[in-house]
Amino acid sequence: MNDPLGCARRENGTMATVTKFILLGLSSRLEDQFILFGFFTVFYLMTLVGNLLILVMISMDSRLHTPMYFFLGNLSVVDIGYTTSTVPKMLVNYLSQDKSISLPGCLTQMYFFISFGGIECLLLGVMAYDRYAAICHPLRYGVLMSQRACSCLAAAAWAIGLANSAVHLGLMFRLSFCHDNVIRHFFCDIPPLFQLSCSDTRINQIVTFAVGGAVIMGSFLVTLLSYIYIVLAILKIRTKEGRLKAFSTCTSHLAAVNLYFGTIIFTYIRPNSSYSQEQDRALPVLYGIITPMLNPIIYSLRNKEVKGALQKALGRS
Repeated sequence: MNDPLGCARRENGTMATVTKFILLGLSSRLEDQFILFGFFTVFYLMTLVGNLLILVMISMDSRLHTPMYFFLGNLSVVDIGYTTSTVPKMLVNYLSQDKSISLPGCLTQMYFFISFGGIECLLLGVMAYDRYAAICHPLRYGVLMSQRACSCLAAAAWAIGLANSAVHLGLMFRLSFCHDNVIRHFFCDIPPLFQLSCSDTRINQIVTFAVGGAVIMGSFLVTLLSYIYIVLAILKIRTKEGRLKAFSTCTSHLAAVNLYFGTIIFTYIRPNSSYSQEQDRALPVLYGIITPMLNPIIYSLRNKEVKGALQKALGRS
């Protein structure tokens, strides 16, 4: 007989290991679930179309074969993977009475979500460094951001992001889940899994805080330092038009950075005891769904090259 709690039981009737979790999503009210299904379907389709369009434009237009758009293409791939790791399962749950996810499926979802999140952090830091090199060292830009340097920076971002998530996944395997298996969230994330575990999670929390914090805060500090030097360099430009032109190359990236880092730091760089599944489950919507959807809009509307490539592509079609 199937166990609705998703727990394997010993012969004496005591609870053993949880074999599946129940994802309640953002709301348990039926009418809310239909509304949320509609909204997130639109958000997901906009994310896919917007980021795929960015990739097509970059591949088709030789004017966009530059370091900045190389990293933007990587960011678009990450954003597609980021949302795909959580949104399709959430949409299925809104239309199904069975909202369960197996333990391996839960950990797989967590792995890919954390992987793409870490890679996005690192890519935003690399893109900030690219803007620093372009504005502060324009004569050496071709050397600092050569094709080989860009490839190495992108590969490092992917490798570190995947390795960071592998550390979190390995830590999860040492935990036991033997009581409540209801996750008041729309996907499997680190903080709610810590709260559901019946093991001592102190070591996990320390390592998660150290390793995850190094990726998040390291990327944030690189971004912050890059923009400090950028602002100082822009202030040295004598003409107002020159200052505006220099700063306009950074505004789209700065908008994406503020939206992303503000929410992700609040979610992961704090004690697990202060985390609430009820109150904090909406935050990942901002950095895990809204930001990947807005990135193509932010980078295209504020960028003449992207708008020119779009008009060129539409003209061809």
